[in-house]
Amino acid sequence: MISAENPQTPSLVKDAPDGFLLPDYLSQRQQVVVEALDASISVVYPEKIYEAMRYSLLAGGKRLRPILCLATCELAGGTVEMALPTACALEMVHTMSLIHDDLPAMDNDDYRRGKLTNHKVYGEDIAILAGDGLLAYAFEFLTMQTQDVAPARLLKVVARLGHAVAATGLVGGQVVDLESEGAEDITLSTLDFIHLHKTGALLEASVLSGAELADAPKKMLEHLSQYARNIGLAFQIVDDVLDVTATREQLGKTAGKDLQSQKATYPSLWGIEESKQQAQRLVDEAKAALADYGEQALPLMAIADFITARQS
Repeated sequence: MISAENPQTPSLVKDAPDGFLLPDYLSQRQQVVVEALDASISVVYPEKIYEAMRYSLLAGGKRLRPILCLATCELAGGTVEMALPTACALEMVHTMSLIHDDLPAMDNDDYRRGKLTNHKVYGEDIAILAGDGLLAYAFEFLTMQTQDVAPARLLKVVARLGHAVAATGLVGGQVVDLESEGAEDITLSTLDFIHLHKTGALLEASVLSGAELADAPKKMLEHLSQYARNIGLAFQIVDDVLDVTATREQLGKTAGKDLQSQKATYPSLWGIEESKQQAQRLVDEAKAALADYGEQALPLMAIADFITARQS
């Protein structure tokens, strides 16, 4: 099990605004998160299920959701220590969604993060159970491991995470996504609904949960909510563009899947260039929502820019 006590947390934002380097920040924070995730699950009997859970949880990735959680906790005056269990729980939930999304009954993908998907290694039955195991453990982990947070605040975070995963969030977005495959009359509002729920809900929970752990004021939560919704949609627009323009090697998963599955995407509605412009507009608005917080918001500002600049 992980101990949230005394993690080695590197310095993040330097004194001058131009001294902040996002690659260093992400690398440092990814290391903190990965070490915590690695320590969070041991392989015990029955070994196969724990191995399957660890296989996908430790398969790489940007760790964007836990990093956002840590960043907003610090923005609100909290610490990495108090937010790290929730950050890990968010990554467990995200990993569950990827395992299930890759299943033959869903997106039927063979690769994720450059590796074979969970069901290709362990079979569909174990993959389903590995996702279930991660989802359940996420809630146990954050409630049992979080320290120095008032119970009422922790309860808010638990409720927010549950809301983000349930039919009110990720699950609901996935259902509409599945129902919309092959449809010729998908509207922008339907597409926005899918991605505000399927992708955006967990991103918003990641942003707000960190701040809630630190007892952020209502106005800050409102600003962070606007930031999160905007980067969530921008993230998905860029994903849709990359599905058309990037290779499997760049993406770490099968390219062109949206077209093969006859999914409605932002490029299919707007075209590539307009999609890029819309993503940039959303990022600009996300950054504007945090303008009042100055240098303290530099990590979140830089992550917003990273969303439109990324190539995978």
